[in-house]
Amino acid sequence: MPNLSQWRAARGRQALYSALRRFFAAEGYLEVETPLLIPTPGMEPHINAFEARFVPETNVGVERPLYLHTSPEYAMKRLLADGAGPLFQLCKVFRNGEVSTTHNPEFTMLEFYRPQADYHAIMADLEGALAEAGRSATEGEPGADPAFFTRTPYERLTVRDAVLRATGVDIRVHSDGPSLKRAAEAIGVRTGDAESFDDVFFHLFLQRVETGLGFDRPTFLIEYPASMAALSRLKPGDTAVAERVELYAKGLELANGFSELTDPAEQRARLLEEQDLRRRLGRSVYALDERFLDAVGRMPPSAGIAVGLDRILMLLLGVQRISDVLLFPAHEFV
Repeated sequence: MPNLSQWRAARGRQALYSALRRFFAAEGYLEVETPLLIPTPGMEPHINAFEARFVPETNVGVERPLYLHTSPEYAMKRLLADGAGPLFQLCKVFRNGEVSTTHNPEFTMLEFYRPQADYHAIMADLEGALAEAGRSATEGEPGADPAFFTRTPYERLTVRDAVLRATGVDIRVHSDGPSLKRAAEAIGVRTGDAESFDDVFFHLFLQRVETGLGFDRPTFLIEYPASMAALSRLKPGDTAVAERVELYAKGLELANGFSELTDPAEQRARLLEEQDLRRRLGRSVYALDERFLDAVGRMPPSAGIAVGLDRILMLLLGVQRISDVLLFPAHEFV
């Protein structure tokens, strides 16, 4: 049976969802539901989707693989392209193989998008939503830290400044793989066989930067190197960086968002690069989602962000393991 901590988390979860729904309704967002079972999952190189085979029992459809979504992003962007206003969703998402003290293969995500906005606006909305959650989601719970997310404004820190502050390494100066590798190893960072800028950067970031972020108050880490743009647009006037943002609190990553890319040709090129990387890593290579690519070209300027709510609940309740906020965590079957 679930233990007392897990029952306590279930009550906190109910209050958290209610607080978030109140905030987004007041801000004019529409709550939507999109399919969990999809024909084409996201292409992120280090995320694997669960496959669920469709076998028709009528004369409709053909046998084929379907996937549990790793994010509702593609579907929500199709809604934006068709003229929807601000949208949010609370849903389960699924990522194969992810089990640790802070990972569960099935977890709950808040994802929201605002048209005619950029990453500054989406940060402000998330800050407001989490402050609302902090004020109400853990009221009366012993050991909880409801005030943490109310410490607004949250810190805004560029990736360059975060690395410089923590390590003394300037990634604008050491802007290629070999140079950054030498600088990282000179301060004792283990980089293994990493050679590319991105691979060396992540060794440096994970060993020296991430664990120090967001302790006095949450930290928005902004302006990632352009090579890490993912689905974000490059910053006008400084295309060396992308308008990408991640939220950190007490050394834990909580959210990932963008000023959204609306160039379908550039989006296709990035997805093809990710296909190639997945192939080289020996991971499953998924087909391109042509409906999503069509939507990218019709989207208005928009911003969006995805937030891991189980980790938010962990921080609100002051617990260290994701299993403490789930009634049936993955260790029951792995």
